[in-house]
Amino acid sequence: MSDHPSGPRGRGASANPPGRFEHLEVVSDEAPPDRVTTQYLRDDSRSIVTRNESPDVPFAVSINPYRGCEHGCTYCYARTYHEYLGFSAGLDFETRILVKEDAPKLLRTELDSSRWRPQVLGISGITDPYQPIERRLEITRRCLEVLAEYRNPVALITKNALVTRDLDHLGELARHDSASVAISITTLDVSLTRRMEPRTSSPRERLKTLERLAASGIPCGVSLAPVVPGLTDHEIPEILQAAAEHGATWAHWLLLRLPGAVEGIFSTWLEQTFPDRTDKVLNRIRSLRQGELSDSRFGRRMRGEGVFAEQIRALFQTGIQRYGLKSVAPRLSTAAFRRPGGYQVNMDY
Repeated sequence: MSDHPSGPRGRGASANPPGRFEHLEVVSDEAPPDRVTTQYLRDDSRSIVTRNESPDVPFAVSINPYRGCEHGCTYCYARTYHEYLGFSAGLDFETRILVKEDAPKLLRTELDSSRWRPQVLGISGITDPYQPIERRLEITRRCLEVLAEYRNPVALITKNALVTRDLDHLGELARHDSASVAISITTLDVSLTRRMEPRTSSPRERLKTLERLAASGIPCGVSLAPVVPGLTDHEIPEILQAAAEHGATWAHWLLLRLPGAVEGIFSTWLEQTFPDRTDKVLNRIRSLRQGELSDSRFGRRMRGEGVFAEQIRALFQTGIQRYGLKSVAPRLSTAAFRRPGGYQVNMDY
């Protein structure tokens, strides 16, 4: 394993591959800089709620306070969305972050509308709502404040321990069976985390986060996402045991996805970081994806198929049974939804 993969320190991607919509590519003979400073750009979106039509996603609506993610996870499927903004899925994705400063205001407008049907809102379906800049900007926190005021249920997923800062709003929602939090844990190997998910909370901090959430009465679970065949799949039982011991009550898993430019970004990182395992990992992925590194088909893209897919599935099922975990998050309720100064709407989710 290489201790110093090429590319800027503290970043997941080592370069900026051209976006799929770009017609020109600038090639430089200069070596990439040792460090790249993160830029924060204002996102002037006029709406905040995203509708989902994918059968693979467990909620119909979600919000994403940020576009791009400084966590820099090398495998992140959301990297491709940055290309629609004229940026690269590589370093741009983790160093040029679009910030939706008006998100809380837009969310309030949405919930105030008579057209809003109370329902579970996902945070976040694409990029992490608790990436480093959230500590200062508090956009996610202010969105949760709005949701708590309206008592609209929320299902949140993150890799960052900062979520415990918002135990007050999450606790208020949990009193009405309207909140759940999934902590994403890909590996318990600290060294691997630093290389694969360079700016996320450590595995130990994530486990402590589960413990604090559970102690505060907030339903919490663990998301093994993604499972990287040949690199992290052997950790499934250990992660499930640790999560259960720290308060998780449910678990789910997703298989590594490498759409578009992510395929090259992840493969390059693998070659630079684990040259001795590169062929094994990539061949294992292909065995789950009908010979390809990516598969966009609904129902298959999250789980894969074939012998190794069944082995992963069986390992997970055995683990949740052994450690007393459920395979689904608790059902959330909209029964307490209200519009401040208005009326309560009784409509169970």
